[in-house]
Amino acid sequence: MKYIIASDIHGSAFWCRKLLEAYSLEHADRMLLLGDILYHGPRNDLPQEYSPKSVIAMLNQMKQHILCVRGNCDTEVDQMVMEFPIMAEYAVLSLDNRMIFATHGHRFNSSDLPPLCPGDILLHGHTHIPLNETVSGIAVMNPGSVSIPKGGSAHSYMTLENGIFQWKELN
Repeated sequence: MKYIIASDIHGSAFWCRKLLEAYSLEHADRMLLLGDILYHGPRNDLPQEYSPKSVIAMLNQMKQHILCVRGNCDTEVDQMVMEFPIMAEYAVLSLDNRMIFATHGHRFNSSDLPPLCPGDILLHGHTHIPLNETVSGIAVMNPGSVSIPKGGSAHSYMTLENGIFQWKELN
Protein backbone atom coordinates (compact mmCIF):
# COMPACT_ATOMS: atom_id res chain seq x y z
CA MET A 1 0.00 0.00 0.00
CA LYS A 2 1.22 3.48 -0.86
CA TYR A 3 0.41 6.48 1.32
CA ILE A 4 0.74 10.17 0.63
CA ILE A 5 1.36 11.99 3.91
CA ALA A 6 0.63 15.72 4.00
CA SER A 7 -0.06 18.48 6.48
CA ASP A 8 -1.16 22.07 6.73
CA ILE A 9 -3.34 22.70 3.67
CA HIS A 10 -4.82 25.72 5.51
CA GLY A 11 -7.71 26.26 3.07
CA SER A 12 -5.60 26.72 -0.07
CA ALA A 13 -7.55 25.42 -3.05
CA PHE A 14 -4.50 25.93 -5.28
CA TRP A 15 -2.20 23.74 -3.17
CA CYS A 16 -4.94 21.22 -2.39
CA ARG A 17 -5.35 20.69 -6.14
CA LYS A 18 -1.58 20.24 -6.46
CA LEU A 19 -1.67 17.66 -3.65
CA LEU A 20 -4.50 15.74 -5.31
CA GLU A 21 -2.61 15.81 -8.62
CA ALA A 22 0.40 14.34 -6.80
CA TYR A 23 -1.85 11.70 -5.24
CA SER A 24 -2.98 10.66 -8.71
CA LEU A 25 0.52 10.76 -10.25
CA GLU A 26 1.93 8.76 -7.33
CA HIS A 27 -0.79 6.11 -7.76
CA ALA A 28 -1.27 6.25 -4.00
CA ASP A 29 -3.84 4.11 -2.23
CA ARG A 30 -4.48 6.33 0.79
CA MET A 31 -3.84 9.86 1.99
CA LEU A 32 -2.85 10.60 5.58
CA LEU A 33 -3.54 14.23 6.49
CA LEU A 34 -1.83 15.56 9.60
CA GLY A 35 -4.26 18.38 10.31
CA ASP A 36 -4.90 22.08 9.68
CA ILE A 37 -7.12 21.53 6.67
CA LEU A 38 -9.39 24.56 6.26
CA TYR A 39 -8.43 27.55 8.39
CA HIS A 40 -5.20 29.51 7.84
CA GLY A 41 -4.71 30.33 11.53
CA PRO A 42 -4.11 33.70 13.19
CA ARG A 43 -0.30 33.59 12.76
CA ASN A 44 -0.30 32.80 9.03
CA ASP A 45 -1.00 35.00 6.04
CA LEU A 46 -3.73 33.82 3.69
CA PRO A 47 -2.35 31.06 1.47
CA GLN A 48 -2.57 31.16 -2.31
CA GLU A 49 -6.18 30.88 -3.52
CA TYR A 50 -7.64 30.68 -0.01
CA SER A 51 -10.98 28.94 -0.50
CA PRO A 52 -11.95 26.54 2.29
CA LYS A 53 -15.23 25.65 0.54
CA SER A 54 -13.28 24.47 -2.51
CA VAL A 55 -10.96 22.40 -0.30
CA ILE A 56 -14.01 20.85 1.38
CA ALA A 57 -15.45 19.82 -1.99
CA MET A 58 -12.16 18.39 -3.27
CA LEU A 59 -11.37 16.36 -0.16
CA ASN A 60 -14.93 15.13 0.39
CA GLN A 61 -14.79 13.55 -3.08
CA MET A 62 -11.89 11.43 -1.79
CA LYS A 63 -13.35 10.67 1.65
CA GLN A 64 -12.96 6.89 1.38
CA HIS A 65 -9.19 7.29 0.79
CA ILE A 66 -8.39 9.76 3.59
CA LEU A 67 -7.21 9.18 7.13
CA CYS A 68 -6.94 12.45 9.06
CA VAL A 69 -5.93 13.75 12.47
CA ARG A 70 -6.95 17.06 14.02
CA GLY A 71 -4.70 20.09 13.77
CA ASN A 72 -4.70 23.01 16.16
CA CYS A 73 -6.68 25.05 13.57
CA ASP A 74 -9.33 22.34 13.02
CA THR A 75 -12.63 22.59 14.92
CA GLU A 76 -15.92 20.81 15.40
CA VAL A 77 -17.47 23.25 12.93
CA ASP A 78 -15.00 21.97 10.31
CA GLN A 79 -16.06 18.40 11.08
CA MET A 80 -19.65 19.36 10.29
CA VAL A 81 -18.72 20.00 6.64
CA MET A 82 -16.10 17.27 6.17
CA GLU A 83 -17.46 13.83 5.25
CA PHE A 84 -14.58 11.92 6.84
CA PRO A 85 -13.34 12.02 10.45
CA ILE A 86 -10.94 14.88 11.20
CA MET A 87 -11.15 15.26 14.99
CA ALA A 88 -8.93 12.40 16.22
CA GLU A 89 -5.90 13.67 18.14
CA TYR A 90 -3.80 10.88 16.69
CA ALA A 91 -3.88 7.73 14.57
CA VAL A 92 -1.83 4.60 15.02
CA LEU A 93 -0.62 2.57 12.07
CA SER A 94 1.53 -0.54 11.94
CA LEU A 95 4.65 -0.79 9.79
CA ASP A 96 6.30 -4.20 10.05
CA ASN A 97 7.13 -4.44 13.77
CA ARG A 98 7.05 -0.69 14.32
CA MET A 99 4.27 1.62 15.40
CA ILE A 100 3.56 4.82 13.49
CA PHE A 101 2.01 7.48 15.72
CA ALA A 102 0.49 10.17 13.46
CA THR A 103 -0.55 13.47 15.01
CA HIS A 104 -0.53 17.17 14.13
CA GLY A 105 2.47 18.13 16.24
CA HIS A 106 1.15 20.91 18.45
CA ARG A 107 1.06 18.49 21.38
CA PHE A 108 3.42 15.62 20.52
CA ASN A 109 6.65 16.41 18.67
CA SER A 110 10.44 16.11 19.00
CA SER A 111 10.37 17.98 22.31
CA ASP A 112 7.41 16.07 23.77
CA LEU A 113 7.36 12.48 22.52
CA PRO A 114 4.31 10.25 22.96
CA PRO A 115 4.91 6.92 24.74
CA LEU A 116 6.68 5.00 21.95
CA CYS A 117 9.38 2.35 21.84
CA PRO A 118 12.76 2.78 20.16
CA GLY A 119 12.31 2.05 16.48
CA ASP A 120 8.78 3.47 16.38
CA ILE A 121 7.88 6.49 14.25
CA LEU A 122 6.27 9.80 15.13
CA LEU A 123 4.72 11.60 12.14
CA HIS A 124 3.64 15.18 12.65
CA GLY A 125 3.09 18.47 10.85
CA HIS A 126 2.43 21.84 12.51
CA THR A 127 5.89 23.45 12.09
CA HIS A 128 5.56 23.70 8.27
CA ILE A 129 9.18 22.52 8.01
CA PRO A 130 10.20 19.05 6.72
CA LEU A 131 11.98 16.98 9.34
CA ASN A 132 13.65 13.60 9.62
CA GLU A 133 15.50 13.05 12.89
CA THR A 134 15.89 10.45 15.61
CA VAL A 135 15.10 11.37 19.20
CA SER A 136 15.61 8.78 21.95
CA GLY A 137 15.50 6.03 19.34
CA ILE A 138 12.21 7.32 17.86
CA ALA A 139 12.16 8.40 14.20
CA VAL A 140 10.47 11.81 14.06
CA MET A 141 9.28 12.91 10.63
CA ASN A 142 7.40 15.91 9.29
CA PRO A 143 6.25 16.26 5.65
CA GLY A 144 6.41 20.07 5.82
CA SER A 145 3.48 22.16 4.64
CA VAL A 146 1.37 21.82 1.53
CA SER A 147 0.43 25.52 1.40
CA ILE A 148 2.51 27.66 3.78
CA PRO A 149 6.07 26.31 3.96
CA LYS A 150 8.41 27.91 6.48
CA GLY A 151 12.13 28.02 7.14
CA GLY A 152 12.96 28.29 3.45
CA SER A 153 11.39 24.90 2.69
CA ALA A 154 9.29 24.04 -0.37
CA HIS A 155 5.60 23.15 -0.62
CA SER A 156 5.92 19.47 0.21
CA TYR A 157 4.50 16.08 1.17
CA MET A 158 5.83 12.59 1.88
CA THR A 159 5.18 9.14 0.53
CA LEU A 160 5.35 5.84 2.37
CA GLU A 161 5.68 2.72 0.27
CA ASN A 162 7.25 -0.64 1.12
CA GLY A 163 8.51 0.76 4.43
CA ILE A 164 10.35 3.64 2.76
CA PHE A 165 9.54 7.31 3.44
CA GLN A 166 10.35 9.90 0.79
CA TRP A 167 9.98 13.69 0.90
CA LYS A 168 8.73 15.35 -2.28
CA GLU A 169 8.01 18.87 -3.50
CA LEU A 170 4.69 20.06 -4.93
CA ASN A 171 6.05 22.05 -7.86
